[in-house]
Amino acid sequence: MKLYYMPASCSLSPHIVINELGLDVDLVKVDHTSHRTETGLDFYGINPHGYVPVLELGDGNHLHEGPAIVQYLADLKPESGLAPASGTMERYKLQEMLNFLSTEIHKGFIPLLYARLARNYVETARPKLEARYRWIDAHLADRPFLMGESFTVADAYLFALTGWGQAPWLKSYYKADIHFDELDNLKDWYARIRQRDAVRKSIAEEGLPFD
Repeated sequence: MKLYYMPASCSLSPHIVINELGLDVDLVKVDHTSHRTETGLDFYGINPHGYVPVLELGDGNHLHEGPAIVQYLADLKPESGLAPASGTMERYKLQEMLNFLSTEIHKGFIPLLYARLARNYVETARPKLEARYRWIDAHLADRPFLMGESFTVADAYLFALTGWGQAPWLKSYYKADIHFDELDNLKDWYARIRQRDAVRKSIAEEGLPFD
């Protein structure tokens, strides 16, 4: 398998999951300006939308959306507990959380990351995103991870997204004008996730500074 990624982007999420599972996956870096892979391929030929992540399977099939990719990866090793069994209420709750992260958090960051283009819309988008993060902070008040007592693919996804506003070491890549100073549960959660071996390994493999 191959994972097409851009450093510090949302593709950090499946990258973390790959390392949590100990899977043998080739990493293919994509340049965010030229949209060419490190081997010179036109990335639009791999994903017509031009964005990462993309997971290329051994049979030549491609998966293009992060929430689908992380569930596929987790299902390769169900004993890992990174995703509950398919068809269970717990799995539907995970999918509910992944959908929330995709539509309310991931997309909520876009106007802040491209503030020059978004202009006045930023002042509408920021309070909405801050409200969503206040909900996450309250949600984490009585649990160590998003889905309860165990780390799941949802935590990997939220970690990748939250870095755009939380991590000073990512500011040279993505910088969103949002602050989490009063969200203590979120900050504690972020610090715990950041110390996981798979997370540290993924950060290093993407060439990102850890401190």
